Amino acid sequence: MTYIQVTGGKKLHGDIEVQGSKNAVLPILAASVLHNGVTTIHHCPEISDVQCMIRILDSIGCKVKKEGSTVIVDATQLNNYRIPDEFVARMRSSIILLGPLLGRQHFVTISYPGGCTIGARPIDLHVKGLKRLNAEIIEANDLLTCMTTKLLGTEINLDFPSVGATENILLAAVLAEGTTIITNAAKEPEIDELCAFLTCMGAKIDGSGTGTIIVQGATSLHDCEYTVKADRIVTGTYMAAVAATGGKIILRGAVKEHIEEVIEVVNRMGCVTQASSEGITVIQKSRPNAYDLLRTRSYPGFPTDLQSPVMAALTIARGNSILIENIFEARYKVVKELVKMGANIEIDGKIAIIRGVSSLHGASVKAYELRGGAALVIAGMIAKETTDIHSIEYILRGYEDICRDLRMLGATVNYIEE
Repeated sequence: MTYIQVTGGKKLHGDIEVQGSKNAVLPILAASVLHNGVTTIHHCPEISDVQCMIRILDSIGCKVKKEGSTVIVDATQLNNYRIPDEFVARMRSSIILLGPLLGRQHFVTISYPGGCTIGARPIDLHVKGLKRLNAEIIEANDLLTCMTTKLLGTEINLDFPSVGATENILLAAVLAEGTTIITNAAKEPEIDELCAFLTCMGAKIDGSGTGTIIVQGATSLHDCEYTVKADRIVTGTYMAAVAATGGKIILRGAVKEHIEEVIEVVNRMGCVTQASSEGITVIQKSRPNAYDLLRTRSYPGFPTDLQSPVMAALTIARGNSILIENIFEARYKVVKELVKMGANIEIDGKIAIIRGVSSLHGASVKAYELRGGAALVIAGMIAKETTDIHSIEYILRGYEDICRDLRMLGATVNYIEE
């Protein structure tokens, strides 16, 4: 069993290249099955979720080749309608294959997805949207069986701007007959990237990045080559890390336009940020300032995925901070682990009250989900003595090599084999 060991007390200095976006590359890999040919995707992060998606593609007949950070998918021999349960249980993002497989072969069976334990994430919006596109969906024995004689374009108004539902409907609409209009669509940068990739393959899409996406159904797509942009959540995690520890770091490849709200938050915590064509520089010269009220919201608001890393930084802030989690009700599982390390945090429903303390202390803690695991690494870097973080398989789902990155910035962070 491997765990992460962190010895705190060092400021961060240096520069690193930010990995490709996890939340963009997974739907892009899923989208590759829409084309009866070859797609080439550059800057894919070396994370377990990408490895899982590659194994799913391989299991349904695709030929997948990985060369460094480039993944080449040949989907000409796609021949399987069933997504293996072992992969679905491991990764919730597997549900994103419903739309493209319905579009390509009009039939798919998948079990209910797994992933991080951050609360209920119902897929009813996915199901409702696909039904509107003329799909029949049977739910029985923990399986979803989806079929159609022909997908038909229509207007779909989402009850909530769900990223996953927007992606699934968009992917199904690409090869549907006629025009599909998705209103109240998610606006996250990952949606914009998916639209850019699909357009590269020959899809006809208008309104990318807005609340209304219009898809003109195509009869076929073509080979394409695409480079994934930097991961905005990894960018924000490392920004929260330097806000907590102090120092100066350069995050090469980071896209300012993707994290405007995050930049505003860390600036209010005392950081100075500078953006350029090369990336983002973050400077923190003192203990972080408290944040009076921070709410997680759908993009372009503050992302729920960065709530835990920022909470870790705020544990040693000067004063009291309030966080309100509006997206996932179980995001606060990390709190009891932070309290073990000396944090003063009170939870009342969706509200977390963080009373800043002068320092944290090392402890043996456990990750319960991806971003909470990253938050514990940040807490370890500001704690006295040594922190051991267990159940790191969650962290490996989204961070290519968090220990390598933080060591390059001067932290003492290592994988330890038990």
